[in-house]
Amino acid sequence: MRIAVPNKGRLHDPSMDLLERAGLHVENGAARKLYAETVDPEVTVLFVRAADIPGYVRDGAADMGITGLDQVRESGHELSELLDLGFGKCRLVLAAPEDGEIHSVSDIEGKTVATEFPHVTREFFAAREVDADVVEVTGATELTPHVEMADAIVDITSTGTTLRVNRLAVVEEVLASSVRVFARPDVVDDEKVQQVTTAFDSVLAADGKRYLMMNAPKSRLDEVRDVIPGMGGPTVMDIAGAEADGDDATVAVHVVVDERKVFETIGNLREVGASDILVTEIERLVE
Repeated sequence: MRIAVPNKGRLHDPSMDLLERAGLHVENGAARKLYAETVDPEVTVLFVRAADIPGYVRDGAADMGITGLDQVRESGHELSELLDLGFGKCRLVLAAPEDGEIHSVSDIEGKTVATEFPHVTREFFAAREVDADVVEVTGATELTPHVEMADAIVDITSTGTTLRVNRLAVVEEVLASSVRVFARPDVVDDEKVQQVTTAFDSVLAADGKRYLMMNAPKSRLDEVRDVIPGMGGPTVMDIAGAEADGDDATVAVHVVVDERKVFETIGNLREVGASDILVTEIERLVE
């Protein structure tokens, strides 16, 4: 089974980190190499341009791909989305000169729009029944309205800073994008694809979570449960060598807690008698 990942750029490192955290350690993945084996002999990683990944998956060169939604939508290929990984967030927006006459999508009628995403852009205007001349460019999209190559642009933005620097204002959002895991529809139910998807999902589920372990008086378990904002009820276990019954009995309590609530939770737990509280990170969480 082959997974295509971005070979460079801002999406490469987070994608590789995901593979590592999911347990798919890449072996012999030296710089400039086009592919690498993983610790799973059935899984190979292909290093591909982010824009080319949808084609690799569609044509069967790869079974799964990690790339932006914007790249898949621009490719026009029908792929199955398995997971939203949450990083690489950006927006594809329609923008025009701040002091110009374009303030709404309808104002684009009969105008020229420059973009590196002609397929998505044409779909956007067609859905709104606006007739625009879409011109594909390969760089410096923000410059085109100022040199009279276009009246407006459709371009990627993360913070909007580049648009503001070039005196362009957002007219409307065309597409909200982030990095996703995609697969061909015919392999979605494949056992290895499902296994890899579950591994990736377990990494996402662990983000922002912490594992709390503590000792607590058995007589105050109900109070302990009341102050734990966990993912369901805590796990309660007897402690080897400790008294199991009576007023002085102590048990071990384990629970998963949102990282943002750890500080408050520890204070509340101490108030109800919990002690020896240990907080650890979670690499993966299979729900």
